[in-house]
Amino acid sequence: MFEISLDSFTRIVTVGVLAYIGLLVFLRTSGKRTLTKLNAFDLVVTVALGSTLATILLDSKLSLWEGLTAFAVLIVLQYLITFTAVRSKSFNKLIKSEPRLLFSEGEFLEQAMRDERVKDIEIMQAVRNSGEGDLQNVKAVILETDGSMSVITNQAGNALANVKENVKKDPM
Repeated sequence: MFEISLDSFTRIVTVGVLAYIGLLVFLRTSGKRTLTKLNAFDLVVTVALGSTLATILLDSKLSLWEGLTAFAVLIVLQYLITFTAVRSKSFNKLIKSEPRLLFSEGEFLEQAMRDERVKDIEIMQAVRNSGEGDLQNVKAVILETDGSMSVITNQAGNALANVKENVKKDPM
């Protein structure tokens, strides 16, 4: 259970160092966007890269070249998807969600909360995490495309321009 052969140890260290260097080269080549977590799709790619690295390290049946190829495939697909999304509004809409207003000017937007499966206590937690202690000081809480919540405590202004608002206030 706690035994490791010298061959296994040597393979893990050697392949680990080389796979790590390979991943760094791919990431530097592909740009900063590859590891952003601007939406759920980006997060999945980041997790997949980590999972691939772990598989390369621990699966002795997988060669370093196969692992590096897997990195390349994930990064090239991420690049192509984001490249296309930036240039095509319809494609962008297909793969990304919109931010959603959940709380506005002292009111919980019940229908939006129900649609997004968010409870009022989760909104209050986000407000507390922002450092605000009073909901009366909060202008808006938005569920962002990456699943995080943004809390706006001063004038919302044009920061809400692309936020989907549920105009109809519907009780839970």
